[in-house]
Amino acid sequence: MAFDMTNSRLNEYRDVQARGSLSDANPHRVIQVMLQTAIDRLAEAKGHMDRDDSARKTEAIAKALAIVEGLQLSLDPERGGEVAANLNNLYEYMSRTLLRANAGNSGELLDEVAQLLGEIKSGWDGIERVD
Repeated sequence: MAFDMTNSRLNEYRDVQARGSLSDANPHRVIQVMLQTAIDRLAEAKGHMDRDDSARKTEAIAKALAIVEGLQLSLDPERGGEVAANLNNLYEYMSRTLLRANAGNSGELLDEVAQLLGEIKSGWDGIERVD
């Protein structure tokens, strides 16, 4: 029980810390944080899955899914052209995969989405910041 309370407080601290770091962030940094936070939530979900804690697993997947949906909504099809269209399709795929991972209790599917997010983040980290 003490571990759960400590773990919960640590997660609350991380959420507050992430929001605080975004208050003055430019859009480039916001996307970086969103991508990393989604990856972190998937790792959390997998840990909860390993411990047979389905309520917390579902909560962590729901948070990751909300971030993926937020990333999808941030796309600008007019300015982003083919890249935005491809990302839109990829985010749709990730959303469906996360729902399947939750329903099927599949750590492999969580890993797949985390890897895809990691690849996007790596590319995003490599581009020059735009203010």
